[in-house]
Amino acid sequence: MAGEKNKKTSIWTFADHFEGDKVVWIIVLLLVLFSIVCMFSSSSRLLRDGMTRLDLVKNQFFVVLGGLAVIIVLYNIKNIKFFRWCSKWGFAVSFVLLGLLDAHVSLPFLKALNINNAYRILSIAGFQVHVFEVVKVAMVLYLAWAMDALKRGELRGPEKEIWKKIIYLYAPFLVIFVMIIPGSNSSALIIGLLMFVMILLGGGNLRDMTLLALAAMLILGIIFGLYSVSNHKWFSRIGTGISRVFEDDNWEQQVIDNPRGSIAYQEAIDAIRQPYSAKIAVKQGGLIGKGPGQSTQRYVVPDMSEDFMYSFIIEEYGLLGGIFVIFLYVSLLARGSIIVRNCGNDHYAKLSVAGLCLLIAGQAFLHMFVNADIGPMTGQTLPLISHGNSAFLCFSIAFGVILSFSRIATRRIDKETRMAAPLVEMHESATVQARLDDLDAYESGELKDESYDI
Repeated sequence: MAGEKNKKTSIWTFADHFEGDKVVWIIVLLLVLFSIVCMFSSSSRLLRDGMTRLDLVKNQFFVVLGGLAVIIVLYNIKNIKFFRWCSKWGFAVSFVLLGLLDAHVSLPFLKALNINNAYRILSIAGFQVHVFEVVKVAMVLYLAWAMDALKRGELRGPEKEIWKKIIYLYAPFLVIFVMIIPGSNSSALIIGLLMFVMILLGGGNLRDMTLLALAAMLILGIIFGLYSVSNHKWFSRIGTGISRVFEDDNWEQQVIDNPRGSIAYQEAIDAIRQPYSAKIAVKQGGLIGKGPGQSTQRYVVPDMSEDFMYSFIIEEYGLLGGIFVIFLYVSLLARGSIIVRNCGNDHYAKLSVAGLCLLIAGQAFLHMFVNADIGPMTGQTLPLISHGNSAFLCFSIAFGVILSFSRIATRRIDKETRMAAPLVEMHESATVQARLDDLDAYESGELKDESYDI
């Protein structure tokens, strides 16, 4: 008995004690391992003040430990009411953070940072928070709460349901969409589309969704009008987005036509440096890649560890490594669908898991498309792999919620398994051992009954 007890608690059965979806756990661990390995040999731009690559790995290791700690803490919270309570503040948190960002706040302990002519990051006591990454997770959870509360009849306000939808769903959608635009067109479109899909999954009818889409397009038209009449001073990021989508300049030809060292030549080189180098990295990676630490394009692309992480992975680990990363995100979508189907009647859990899985996988594939030069630049990172402390922690929260809610599905699957009737009813005399004994006797010739069916 003692030996059996020790066996049950050995390292080999350690995973059996986890109630959450074990496939999602494996996906998380593989992604963070990729993150640590890639940080060792990615862009040298991250090295500052005499740092070595080992220092870079050590820093990323602590970020990973922090992210895993967040995941484990959330995973161990078994009270779903706690998540519901936190989720209802998602819109308020997003509104405050975006308001500080759009106001270009500048205080000793709180400052909005202007990076590449855009305000996207808040520095809070020296810690940089990428606001859009927080908003993505916060709004998914908020909309899941709001639609669940609407279904339960728990929302306060006017008696008519349409007004509750406007106050708790449609107005927050439009407000957040507008507040993101000054900092990033691509993030506004991505987060807007994600919120739209969330409302659609939550039961939004066709008429309301059409009106909501038309309202969003009307707002975009008004913003473009303000951008035009202000001589491109208001909502200046609109111009950046337009230039990326409808750019007609042949930068490659300008590199050829202009003499080296000229301003025109340098502008053309800067315009094509990152996307072209990313394609070169993919080309040079081949099937199995150059090997860890052998990337050459990391010296050319300044944002290799963030916006172009996938092309870097292919350069060092080849097409096989790239396919493996795709497999991880596709597996997350597959497991997410299984978890959603087995969350029973918990509408909030279903919407939260579906929205978070779509967020993670959708951003991953968008990152890959940009690296493959399919579509304009968006600046979206590769979830749980790309460099970025606040982004890593935000996606850790997303995975922690998914794993916590997967317990609901796991318990339900186990209960159904225990209650399920056996596929084949067998009499007591027809046990497996008895039938094996009969088979031995038949093969040895001791059993002469020709009607015996093996």
